[in-house]
Amino acid sequence: MSVTVFIPRDAAALALGAERVAAAVARAARERGLDIRIVRTGSRGMLWLEPMVEVATDAGRIAYGPVRPDDVGPLFEAGFLAGGAHALRIGPPEAHPYLARQQRLTFARCGVIDPVSVAEYRAQGGYRGLAAALRLGPAATVEAVKASGLRGRGGAGFPTGVKWATVMGAQAPRKYVVCNADEGDSGTFADRMLMEGDPLTLVEGMTIAALAVGAARGYIYCRSEYPHAFAALNEAIAAAEGAGLLGPDVMGSGQAFHLEARLGAGAYICGEETSLLESLEGRRGIVRAKPPIPALKGLFGQPTLVNNVLSFAAIPWILEHGGSAYAAYGMGRSLGTLPIQLAGNVRHGGLIETAFGLTLRAVIEEFGGGTLSGRPVRAAQVGGPLGAYFPEALFDTPMDYEAFAARKGLLGHGGVVVFDDTVDLARQARFAFEFCAAESCGKCTPCRIGAVRGVETLDKVLAGESPRENLALLTDLCEVMTDGSLCAMGGLTPVPVMSALTHFPDDFSGRGAAMPLAAE
Repeated sequence: MSVTVFIPRDAAALALGAERVAAAVARAARERGLDIRIVRTGSRGMLWLEPMVEVATDAGRIAYGPVRPDDVGPLFEAGFLAGGAHALRIGPPEAHPYLARQQRLTFARCGVIDPVSVAEYRAQGGYRGLAAALRLGPAATVEAVKASGLRGRGGAGFPTGVKWATVMGAQAPRKYVVCNADEGDSGTFADRMLMEGDPLTLVEGMTIAALAVGAARGYIYCRSEYPHAFAALNEAIAAAEGAGLLGPDVMGSGQAFHLEARLGAGAYICGEETSLLESLEGRRGIVRAKPPIPALKGLFGQPTLVNNVLSFAAIPWILEHGGSAYAAYGMGRSLGTLPIQLAGNVRHGGLIETAFGLTLRAVIEEFGGGTLSGRPVRAAQVGGPLGAYFPEALFDTPMDYEAFAARKGLLGHGGVVVFDDTVDLARQARFAFEFCAAESCGKCTPCRIGAVRGVETLDKVLAGESPRENLALLTDLCEVMTDGSLCAMGGLTPVPVMSALTHFPDDFSGRGAAMPLAAE
């Protein structure tokens, strides 16, 4: 009787040797005359245990990890195909404390199924959401999304249902649905994990959206640094087309939806939706002035629904279970679940999906286990390279859009990067300007020139040159960039700078004279 062994093909697992582990497992089975079937899955998100190998046993799936090629032989000898005892044995993965404390709605199938198998996807509840949407019709589908309270998971937090309703109501000969999969923020990888581990969830969510707003064509704009995700997307799209779930007659509805994956060219600014649309049209990725908004005049001048990967991926669950069931998770105006990505100097980095409201402290200490270096945590940056640096005093802030905004931070895409007490926040502030200067599209002066002047001014501070005067100048520059930039690239660059100035003044004052606080 054949035994099924699950080995991830997620990029993080591949970087840690998953391909060599898979080859070693296959070779060891052949040498022993054992009949096994290897299924390549995504990752469950416990990245410190990758490559994590799972085996289907009579008692359920049993996990082992992190597995190295040299571990494979001893694992076979220990009877791991039957769930045998071994130092690497984790047990049932769902029972692991890291997963047991989560509420996995969007990522329920990630690491569980063959990512590009329509049969396995449907066996785990896939396409029930689309079936429900076809029964409800466009208007009721949009109302369900509104009732869910889903907000854009790409960082802006705009109500998804409102955007859908705008595109649905627009009158035009053609409409488009576009997925922003240009995940470029430091410390973020949830989009990649989902596209590699469960791309059909994204495909189904986009299909529901297209039928709701009246679009017959869609595009997934995937960042160029994600070759494995891009390959998985193309495999998933082909599989869905072959099963009649994409194409001229979606699920026998008589409605058409054609979907393509497009590869970006490595520009961070193309994570901004109008720059992304420019790139999709074959032009340089430069921010468009708004209005008009893309929902009314977007791709090729037609009404276009642009959502993030995680926004679309939440849709199938919402349509299957109902908007009110999704809204039952979370707090305040932040409803549903948030995929949190934990990275940096942390012991247990990985993907955490839980209802909004978990504190930043719980993320770092309870899930992350503190720093990998063993030194005290000094700061955490939430929301990517343009997010605020929070000191330990703010770690009890709930992971909630409004709670973070009240403390002059941003939740963004849910990325959390941890730093220990060796970090120099003055140099981190300089990095924010340096990053903006390198990635700015150059269209508006506050961003294009302001970031360069920011680097120059902070270099003077770091050299101890008139720090009080230069920090006062820096504060004025940040105000100009916040108020005058055309998009969030320049508008948010002051967030990490001012948070570093406000919460970690000693990192600046030690360079020379005492610094003026941001409030002066």
